[in-house]
Amino acid sequence: MSVATRSVSRRKAPNWLPYLLISPTLIIVLVFTAWPTVQAIYMSFFRQYLNIAKFRTPTFIGLRNYKELFTSPDFLQVLKNTTIYVLGTVPASIVLAFLFALLVNRAVKGIGLARLGFFYPTILPMVSAATIWMFFFTPDYGLFNTFLETFGYHGPENWLGNPHLALLAVMIVAVWKNAGYLMIFYLAGLQNLPEDVFEAASLDGASWWTQLWKIAFPLLRRTTLFVSTIAIIDAFQVVDHIFVMTQGGPSGASTVLLYYLWQVRFEDLNVGLASALTVVLIIIMLSITVTNFVLSEREGA
Repeated sequence: MSVATRSVSRRKAPNWLPYLLISPTLIIVLVFTAWPTVQAIYMSFFRQYLNIAKFRTPTFIGLRNYKELFTSPDFLQVLKNTTIYVLGTVPASIVLAFLFALLVNRAVKGIGLARLGFFYPTILPMVSAATIWMFFFTPDYGLFNTFLETFGYHGPENWLGNPHLALLAVMIVAVWKNAGYLMIFYLAGLQNLPEDVFEAASLDGASWWTQLWKIAFPLLRRTTLFVSTIAIIDAFQVVDHIFVMTQGGPSGASTVLLYYLWQVRFEDLNVGLASALTVVLIIIMLSITVTNFVLSEREGA
């Protein structure tokens, strides 16, 4: 075989290196994401109770689990709580994250401590953060009630036992925990903005607010889109600090979607209904991801 023939055959040989490099990630996605998703979709069409002997064997019931969900007052209340939680925590976390990033995006002495202070809540496990905040919300001597007493409010308020305040309490913890994490993305975005644009704007007499609103914020649009997607997905996946602080109570006032899924699956042992809940959650997450992709492509066009 000539040298030219060997060269051609070598070029035609398939290159398996890229497939080998992505195979570990592909296997993990297939085993821990794709296959459980398929199982959840399949089981959502069956009735199965692990705590009732005659219903332990899966029985095909079609769309009854979905009908039961969307006609259940408890599930509708959970959807309402989840919507309030998302609309309350996501914008507040993003605004605080942006303000924190503006504050620490400067080269001054001690700025590293300020960045650490804002980021420190992110390092704490959510369970530890919830335990700390339970002291703040304690009815008799909690810091919140002590603070309110300085303004003349008397009578200890039971934050976690009040149906009108329990969801607000867990939202406060979530904002405190997540703002520092989202700040990192904004800080990275601010530090990568072109300085010559701001210098030119300063020479033209643009104020700090004008530079922020007309230049910095539009340039950070992709960052905001990415941050909002992360914050929304994280808000739909909340479960741990609700488990510690309120356990979904009182009377389901702080029960959100993932915690309700945990209750149906591990307390009620209703596999079929839990699978239907999982499918609903997957559809919500998928919708957010697709929306993020479409908006990103539109901005990049």
